[in-house]
Amino acid sequence: MEKLNPDFRRSLDAAFNLAISHLENLDQTSVAATSDLDALRTRLAKPLGRDGIPPDQVVEELNADVTGGLLGSAGGRFFGWVIGGALPAAVAADWLTSAWQQNAALYACSPAAAVVEETVGVWLKEILGLPKQTSFALVSGCQMAHVTCIAAARHALLAKRGWDVEAHGLFGAPPIRILSSGERHGSFERAVRLLGFGHSGIKLLPADSEGRLLAEALEQELEKDPAAATLVLLQAGDINIGAYDSFETLIPIAKRYDAWVHVDGAFGLWAAASPRIQHLVKGIAAADSWATDGHKWLNVPFDCGYAFVADAEAHRASLAHRAAYLTHDAEARDQMDWNPEWSRRARGFPSYAALRQLGRNGVEELIERCCRHAHSLVVGIGQLPGAEVLWEPVINQGLVRFLDQTPGATEEDHDRRTDEVIAAILKTGEAFFGGTTWRGRRAMRVSVCNWQTSEPDVERVLNAVASVLREQEAI
Repeated sequence: MEKLNPDFRRSLDAAFNLAISHLENLDQTSVAATSDLDALRTRLAKPLGRDGIPPDQVVEELNADVTGGLLGSAGGRFFGWVIGGALPAAVAADWLTSAWQQNAALYACSPAAAVVEETVGVWLKEILGLPKQTSFALVSGCQMAHVTCIAAARHALLAKRGWDVEAHGLFGAPPIRILSSGERHGSFERAVRLLGFGHSGIKLLPADSEGRLLAEALEQELEKDPAAATLVLLQAGDINIGAYDSFETLIPIAKRYDAWVHVDGAFGLWAAASPRIQHLVKGIAAADSWATDGHKWLNVPFDCGYAFVADAEAHRASLAHRAAYLTHDAEARDQMDWNPEWSRRARGFPSYAALRQLGRNGVEELIERCCRHAHSLVVGIGQLPGAEVLWEPVINQGLVRFLDQTPGATEEDHDRRTDEVIAAILKTGEAFFGGTTWRGRRAMRVSVCNWQTSEPDVERVLNAVASVLREQEAI
């Protein structure tokens, strides 16, 4: 019997010990990066030698050289952007995925990977409240979920007008009108660009004070050309305040004009898993497609998003391919028929593991816990001297602002002060927050979607922010 190459054991043992050390020390290390660009380039941008070095040495030196250049995003005090952590079962399954080295393109390439992915899709549709007949794809993130869904929309809208876009492309095709609100995320614009429409073709409609697309604005725009092929983007949880469009109002309006409705639910679609906040997605199942992430609120390792399409035939027709050397199965699900990738990582394994670790109750509790901690952070910081709440979280997203206490201070002074306080918080290493400009004012975003965030974390962060504000005031 052939023995395992000893390089595997030495390398994996080194990686295991270093990974455990990293995770065990998250509470003691800075959540923000502590090494600057020059230091990282000095350590990492070394000449590539002609001869290789032992793999375990590579792993150990890599770990040493990235010191200070990693964010503490795996831990419970990271609140920047919308970045989740990684559940233990998901991390372990991800390691196995690398060791198994499966190409999850076809059932023939890895029968187990195909069935696991098929199962994950069924589970997700149940949790998110989507129609059973909906097709799905596991992609690299919400960006590619948008691409997948909009490709299906493009196929369906043009096929109704007698145009085969997969055969003839877009040159000479009937135009597709794209409507959204000013609260849309940039990943949608990138998807539109990648699919050949151009972002200048997106018509942005006004939203109300709660960040919701105005029904009358949508109706008026659709009425301008009732027969036009139309794609409508709706929002389930925007990036700044977690705003939700009114699906039960807007989707029927769009459907009266035979428009395709796509929902950007990068993290907000997960509200469907919580009885407490699932009213926010009421009516969403009537849409045509939905996009969300796994590496946000489900807390699986990065490189995981989910696309769902109600019209399975349009979904498959927009992406499927046949070649003589490929082995397609008559009964099993071939993954490459449903997503833009050919050779691809078997990303279904970590999602499968995460969902089994949590169960439906665990997913619900995770969503509600993150919302609770976000509310505590925003309200708690807002009560500190020199701070104010700009947006109290409805889900897991909120905004705070820091005010210049100088008499006669202007909005520009408050903007500067806000950025200064964010930088000072990062310098402490106690927490990580990001900044944003919302309705013309600078703010600190608070985004909680890590399974490890706890009440002690919240208290520790509130104390750290209070300390920063006291020190800033004393200067």
